[in-house]
Amino acid sequence: MMSVVEFADAQWTRARGAGIDPDEYRRVTEGLGSVADWVPALRRTGQAWLERADPVGAPQAAGERLLMAARWFHLATLAPGAEAHEAAAEADAALARALGLLEPGARRVEGEGFTGWLRGPVDAPGTVIIVPGLDSAKEEFLDLAAALLARGLAVFAMDGPGQGVLAGSTALTPEYERVVGRVVDALGVERVGIVGLSLGGYHVGRAAALEPRVAAVAAVSGAFRLDWEELPPPVRDIIAWRAKGEDAARDFVRRADLTELAPRISAPLLVVEGDADVIPGVTNCEPLAKLAPRGSFVSVPGGDHLIGNVRDAWLPRLTDHFAQTLTGATA
Repeated sequence: MMSVVEFADAQWTRARGAGIDPDEYRRVTEGLGSVADWVPALRRTGQAWLERADPVGAPQAAGERLLMAARWFHLATLAPGAEAHEAAAEADAALARALGLLEPGARRVEGEGFTGWLRGPVDAPGTVIIVPGLDSAKEEFLDLAAALLARGLAVFAMDGPGQGVLAGSTALTPEYERVVGRVVDALGVERVGIVGLSLGGYHVGRAAALEPRVAAVAAVSGAFRLDWEELPPPVRDIIAWRAKGEDAARDFVRRADLTELAPRISAPLLVVEGDADVIPGVTNCEPLAKLAPRGSFVSVPGGDHLIGNVRDAWLPRLTDHFAQTLTGATA
């Protein structure tokens, strides 16, 4: 079984990519006795940020502290524990409070199998949907959302089936194109860009092949194909938890293969991967870029899973991809 030190080391670049201060992360995680202490300790840290978020006289500072609380509550969900669903709800609530202070125009959009926040100008020239992965959620990718918003795009950061605040009430589904279709209907736009991270790379690849309103797509540390027998036991356990049972998890993994769908992706596709990202049982998305008619591939030297350790090496390229494809703008 993984020690808490190993677990904290494994989550470090995700925490960094999510916007957590390195020194605070070290202070919080160094004192843990076991992985069982992870969820309550990180929830306490999130609560401490909530208590510092006094909007009276300082709404901007309060909003930023609420965003930090949301990040910590989300990180708490990365370890198994009965409190993980509560932490996901706390992350969701903190994000809602933060956006209420920082972006009063942000709009909650919900439907069958999805929930999230639409942010950005009402007359934005393009809209990008951010799709999380196996155990990530909309609160993990606030910096990605900010980078896209800075390009004048609207952003819908979502949780889908088995993800984020919906993990306790819904099950992971391989047919994510149906979810994306319902999201596009709810947003009331004619075309969208979609970016998926980790397992979200599989979700957006499938959606781009089967949902004609997807006009631009990107996969970051994505999954092209999964192999149940090769996946590490902790990953299998997470899939089973998110899919609501081992049989459903095995079925999901069996169907998670973009080989036949990739040639049907007509939208411009960007695949970004770190060259140090190796997870047994996961085929990374370089084949997706090769098989898709308009695919391109970026390998980031030294980049690990989700490439949180070298964000500057790929994030500007990704925002350029959507700005140029959806609006014709240049950097």
